[in-house]
Amino acid sequence: MVAFEALIKERRSANNFIEGVPISRKELNDIFEEVKLAPSAFNLQHTHYMVIQDKEIKTKMQEAAFGQYKVHSASAVILVTGDKKAYEKAGSIYEGLKMLGILDECQYDSMVKETVETYLTRGPIFQRDEAIRNASLSAMLFMLAAKNKGWDTCPMIGFDANKVKEILHLEEQIEPVMMITIGKEKRESRQPRGYRKPVSEFVQYL
Repeated sequence: MVAFEALIKERRSANNFIEGVPISRKELNDIFEEVKLAPSAFNLQHTHYMVIQDKEIKTKMQEAAFGQYKVHSASAVILVTGDKKAYEKAGSIYEGLKMLGILDECQYDSMVKETVETYLTRGPIFQRDEAIRNASLSAMLFMLAAKNKGWDTCPMIGFDANKVKEILHLEEQIEPVMMITIGKEKRESRQPRGYRKPVSEFVQYL
C-alpha cells in the first residue's frame, strides 16, 4: 500500500505503455472491489465498466480513438459508462435495506418514489448529467485504486462516442463517459508534469 499523499503525487496520465504486459482478471477484480465503494447520488451506482482485452475489439477501439497508440499498447482498455436510467433500478437497490429492517415498507416506498420522481421531474438533461457526473467520480477512484496496486492509467475523451456505441452494442440509455487505458507506463517517454495552478487561483473562501 502506498501512502495516500504519495499515491496522489505518483498518479500520472500515462501516454505510453510497455506493450505486451498482461493484466489478469483477478487483478482487475481486486481494483473493482474497491471501486464499488465510490459515492453515487441516491446510491444508484450509475457506473458500468467494459474491460476490453480482446485484440480485435481493441483494434476497433483504437480506430474509434483516432488511432491513439496507447489504446494498442495498454494492457486493457476500459470504457466507463453511465446509465441515464439508473433511477429505474432504485427499487432493487434499496430492497436490501428493507430486508435488513433498516427501512420499513412505508420508508422503502417513499425512498423509491422520491428518487424516481427527482430524475423524472428534472428530465433528460439532468439524467445525462447525472450519468456523467457519477461515472466520473467512480472513474477517479478506479485510477487511484489501480495506481495503488502498481498500475498506470490514462483517462481519455478523445474518441468517437457513436463508433464506440456501435462497436460495443450499447443501449441508448448507456452514456459513454470516458475511456481509461491501463498498463505499465513506459517511463522513459514520460513528459514533465504540466503546470498546476496554485491553490489561491482555484479556491475561494467565502
